[in-house]
Amino acid sequence: MNTPLTPAPFRVPGSDGSGRHGYPPAPEPLPVPVMDNHTHLDFPNSDVTVDVAAALDVASSVGVQGAVQVGCDLESSRFTVQAVDVDPRLLGAVAIHPNDAPDYAARGELEAALAEIEALAAHPRIRAIGETGLDFFRTEGEGLQHQRYSFRRHIDIAKRLGLTLQIHDRDAHDDVVQVLREEGPPDRVVFHCFSGDEQLARTCNNEGWYMSFAGTVTFKNAANLRAAIAIADPARVLVETDAPFLTPHPFRGRPNASYLIPHTVRAMADLTGTELSRLCAQIAENSVRAYGSWD
Repeated sequence: MNTPLTPAPFRVPGSDGSGRHGYPPAPEPLPVPVMDNHTHLDFPNSDVTVDVAAALDVASSVGVQGAVQVGCDLESSRFTVQAVDVDPRLLGAVAIHPNDAPDYAARGELEAALAEIEALAAHPRIRAIGETGLDFFRTEGEGLQHQRYSFRRHIDIAKRLGLTLQIHDRDAHDDVVQVLREEGPPDRVVFHCFSGDEQLARTCNNEGWYMSFAGTVTFKNAANLRAAIAIADPARVLVETDAPFLTPHPFRGRPNASYLIPHTVRAMADLTGTELSRLCAQIAENSVRAYGSWD
């Protein structure tokens, strides 16, 4: 989408009269700063394009001091490399999304795209290969073999470059785990927007894989996530927005942004019976172990 880095103001939420269709009001700040483990700052909110620095300023004001900007095709991965050079509060991840891999393959461009992803990943502030994985919700038939091939190639890139692997897993838990075990996972694996249940959480505990919880953990119909986070190893728990998607309750359906992380973290604290400051400190420590320092 060739999005510029600072094209338009990101107004302090609730100050522009946007009502129920705009950004929700800013929450109470967290007592200890955390990082947003997964966001898409290049994705516009409807026809409004986000100003990267302003969005991060608003996030910082409520205790979200950094983020991982995630690419999911060549254009957004190129944007990610630009963005991490512009603002030190960002680290980056680059990849071809599993739902895009079949399209690149159909055009005969998948190999070239994977080669460019590997080249982009050489940037010192690109700390992860992602989001990659399997998606059985939107892709079917012949496209699945291209997804699997692309996923295996991304695993190989992450291992050779010593980077974290950020996984997109939708309706494909068992197959994702199988591929990881067949290929041999990188040292650090993150299940982005963790969507599994208690069984997958136990697998992540046993394997030492990170579980990144998004606003979905606050949804009333998310019994599987409540069961999963209740038994998740605290040393393997992260938090994310997947902005502009998956806005936490009570603002589900409105655009998401990093400054809304406090809603999700407070819900996580309630679900696990963890004191809020302690959980924030744990998430911050886990984020640095998963991606390295933001400094």
